[in-house]
Amino acid sequence: MKILVTGSHGLVGSQLVPSLTNSGHKVVRLIRSQVKAPNEEINWNPRKGSIEQNKLENLDGIVHLAGENIATGRWTEEKKTLIRDSRVKGTGLLALALSSLKRKPKVFISASAIGFYGNNGNNLMNEQSPSGSGFLSETCRAWESASKSIGNAGARVAHLRFGVILSDKGGALSKMLPPFSFGLGGKIGTGRQYMSWVAINDVVRAILHVLENKALHGPINVVAPEPVTNLEFTKILGKVLSKPTIFPMPAFAARLLFGEMADELLLASTRVEPRQLNNSGFAFQHSNLEETLRFLLKK
Repeated sequence: MKILVTGSHGLVGSQLVPSLTNSGHKVVRLIRSQVKAPNEEINWNPRKGSIEQNKLENLDGIVHLAGENIATGRWTEEKKTLIRDSRVKGTGLLALALSSLKRKPKVFISASAIGFYGNNGNNLMNEQSPSGSGFLSETCRAWESASKSIGNAGARVAHLRFGVILSDKGGALSKMLPPFSFGLGGKIGTGRQYMSWVAINDVVRAILHVLENKALHGPINVVAPEPVTNLEFTKILGKVLSKPTIFPMPAFAARLLFGEMADELLLASTRVEPRQLNNSGFAFQHSNLEETLRFLLKK
């Protein structure tokens, strides 16, 4: 297939593109910078609402991953607007442009997040569970709704609700490693909050699986089958690194350092199962956290 990828230089996109190519697909990147390879790149500017629509013809599928990083800097009102608009306006712009084409793509896969479910304690959430409250839940709902136009135009639409993606190339794990490597890691808050994680390798495999499986559509949780609590994650990462984990971060300290982001990213409990992937026959290569961390960190 001829696949358009947004966010192709991000954590997921940078590993997805080679996998798509190796699987025999032709990749075209939708980029905000200047186009240097006209046959492989198309320009857009989500903030200005501009896109080279005439160059979107003859695409078979879309993997839309672009969005402002939610885990850098405090969530000021300006930052929250960037986070929301980069997802909602960007998705709406792309979906509308695609829905206006003479030859429309058959499949539109868009990133979303398990932040959709909000803080749910020990409750196990699946794709049919209701959305939560708070900034991330509201953003995810609007993000997913923004692709309606391409769905109404006949494309198969899938929203991949990613959990915490573990990678040796960046993301959450890279932020945890410095303190944990020096023996300064510890649980956050009570440590009882659930963390639904997934290895980057399985994220890429899941995207390929959804691309090629015509029965998959709607919300799809991309998380490993065995979520863990923050305390469990802390102990396992310390064990893999052979470091103590005796320096907890109380909830008030997390809020002092990170503001609103602490409550929604660090202290919220989101226990999620990948029901759609499991029912479609997808087999995770990384379902055990300790084995996954040892694989990623080569320990």
